[in-house]
Amino acid sequence: MYSGLTSLDCSLAPELQRKIDKKTKPVGSLGKLEEIAMRVGLIQQTLEPSILAPHIMVFAGDHGAARHGISAYPQEVTWQMVENILVGGAAINVFCRHLGIGLSVVDAGVNHHFTANPGLIDAKIAPGTASYISQPAMSATERDTALSRGGEEIHKLAARGCNCVGFGEMGIGNSASASLLTHCLISDKKGGQLAGVAGRGAGLDDAGLDRKLRLLEESVIRGGRINDPLKLVAEYGGFEIAMMAGAMLQSARERMILVIDGFIVTTALLIAHALAPEVLDYCLFAHRSQEPGHRVQLEYLGVKPLLDMEMRLGEGTGAALAMPLVQAAVGFLNEMASFESAGVHEKI
Repeated sequence: MYSGLTSLDCSLAPELQRKIDKKTKPVGSLGKLEEIAMRVGLIQQTLEPSILAPHIMVFAGDHGAARHGISAYPQEVTWQMVENILVGGAAINVFCRHLGIGLSVVDAGVNHHFTANPGLIDAKIAPGTASYISQPAMSATERDTALSRGGEEIHKLAARGCNCVGFGEMGIGNSASASLLTHCLISDKKGGQLAGVAGRGAGLDDAGLDRKLRLLEESVIRGGRINDPLKLVAEYGGFEIAMMAGAMLQSARERMILVIDGFIVTTALLIAHALAPEVLDYCLFAHRSQEPGHRVQLEYLGVKPLLDMEMRLGEGTGAALAMPLVQAAVGFLNEMASFESAGVHEKI
């Protein structure tokens, strides 16, 4: 399930760089757009890359720990927000409509029965995870099923012609789960404390943040600081996080461009990266979240995001806003005149 990924073949890089440099502009003057063009060209192994049917997948799931007051909102808000997305009322809907991006919601494990909707993918593992405060969040079987189903949904999306997928999430309490996963995967290596990766999530006040930290620390005492990514995601993860990790691995196998959103989505990538480090080659990082743990994640992965809009909404909103930059990078590579074709003198 976790094999079959290879690092990017960079043999085309010199030719891509020559094409970028010969455009009618000073060398390097398009900055990060030139880096994006290079990455997309290498992923697709062509001098004429394309962005086809770009799509955002929002993975939704409930967390048993949310019942303990680990979030500013009650657990019911997960399904209510999913319904809001399905009728077109969320921020991610607005951005996708204006930017011409496809959108679907994946029910990975929401504690609610949804009626059929063309924008909803029913991949439900169970109606929410168990509370990791008192027991493992999911069984090994549930974890493996979530990883597998994520891959299956991406395979279907690729078969419909999509080659650029952005990842989003919805789940009350999932920033707490992401904090635990990040703490175990990264903080131990960096000598950091849990408080350094646990933020206010959906808007906790000071007392709420203190309560969240106390509950997370109790959870680590119970379950331990686990390094193995598969055991870790079963112990503290969410179905939406596990399913995203499986989807990311499959996206890389399909040679798709992965546009990574904020803190929770990057947590799923950390799981995928721990299973197959090559997945990082296929990723573009959309923005820098205001969640403190996201900065730690980005530093650990050694990557720089395209945007810093002081956002922390989730839903894939950062990924949606970054996609036009990816399209613009491919556009200049394919359509901008070269010095030779335009009859313009190059720099002396």
